[in-house]
Amino acid sequence: MWVRKRKLRWINGLSPFQLIALFYLFAVTIATILLALPVAHQPGVEFAFIDILFTAVSAVSVTGLTVVNISETFSTPGIFILAFVLQLGGIGVMTLGTALWLLLGKKIGLRERRLIMTDQNQNTYSGIVHMIKQIIIVVLIIEFIGFLTLGTYFLQYYPPGEAYLQGFFGSVSAMTNGGFDITGASLIPYKDDYFVQFINILLIISGAIGFPVLIEVKEYLTKQAPEAQAIRFSLFAKLTSFTFLALILVGMFVIILFEMNNFFADKSWHEVFFYAFFQSVTTRSGGLATMDINQFTEHTQLFMSSLMFIGASPSSVGGGIRTTTFALVVIFILTYARGKTRIRIFRREIHDDDLIKAVVVTIMAMLSCFTAVIIMMISDPFTLNEIIFEVTSAFGTVGLSLGITPDLSTVGKCVLMMLMFIGRIGILTFLFTFKSDKTSGKYHYPKERVIIG
Repeated sequence: MWVRKRKLRWINGLSPFQLIALFYLFAVTIATILLALPVAHQPGVEFAFIDILFTAVSAVSVTGLTVVNISETFSTPGIFILAFVLQLGGIGVMTLGTALWLLLGKKIGLRERRLIMTDQNQNTYSGIVHMIKQIIIVVLIIEFIGFLTLGTYFLQYYPPGEAYLQGFFGSVSAMTNGGFDITGASLIPYKDDYFVQFINILLIISGAIGFPVLIEVKEYLTKQAPEAQAIRFSLFAKLTSFTFLALILVGMFVIILFEMNNFFADKSWHEVFFYAFFQSVTTRSGGLATMDINQFTEHTQLFMSSLMFIGASPSSVGGGIRTTTFALVVIFILTYARGKTRIRIFRREIHDDDLIKAVVVTIMAMLSCFTAVIIMMISDPFTLNEIIFEVTSAFGTVGLSLGITPDLSTVGKCVLMMLMFIGRIGILTFLFTFKSDKTSGKYHYPKERVIIG
């Protein structure tokens, strides 16, 4: 009894950030055990522990980097297990846990609300449980529509059972931005099928643009005309949507510009458009590809690395520094260059605390990726460009690769697992796991200016 009370006291002493990190570590442990079950593997497949762990971390963080061929390694039960882990990682441990808690008729207390707020990057307790319900409803509806659409469409490619299995896993993988595939070649088999690409693009965007945006759009579409006109979208929804769309359009334009005389030289206009459009969208966090990225030039790959570093939106299935962080940092630089310090967007002024967080996240993300690149340059015999691409893909929980993942050393795999984990829980959550709960003193030291620049 004394031991149990001591354990409870230890858990109650943890901050929400530490508990979130602990829950995701627990999710990785469960995923590793499930993926290690013999029933999850094809007959005769040998799966090293480090590879099982790597796949589990990649699935929980919905990244998609893998050291094995999914279709050749996992059995049908294994594919369903992997889909469950992707769902767990994509929607969020606390979101699914809260949904289960509500189904059991339990009350969500203040501590649980704090955890949900931390997991979903929210700033207020208000409406947090309602938001969780809405997330579950919206995600399941979108995935179900994707499953029926893709499964039915795939009947022209596969027998019924295989078609709907492909549709089910493809819908879950795209919506959660998991990046895994059971075709054995991502979406390359559908490089000329624009319908499959378009459905995947919609699913990837739905997962990466942020759950609050989806909820606001749902409420707008389901209201009657007079009520719908009265709905005002939040600053988060406006900033996220604008930045998300801008990154996709700029990404597509730059890819076309860089590859016009290279990969796109002998392609028709619609091939150029869909290749560039899909690859730009998938760098948000999707991880699926309609071509071998090695066919792009190095400067295009480096540009795609920068897009993956930015990643998806906050409170979404994706990682990276997040779109709002990127937007605030860019706008702050432009504002400061004009001699101003206050950031105003869409007739709203940004809190100083949010700006500080954006700068801290960006700097820490750059330091983390830089450190990872240095370590992997020492441990793995690959080019700088290949390692940068792999590192940013892991941090952004994207899953695109230049094909070096299966050949990584144990050190390289551990570095990427750490990046994928940080990318999923977020830089701030990771930093605040080391935060002390002790309040600082109420006194201040004298201030003094230092020379900057």
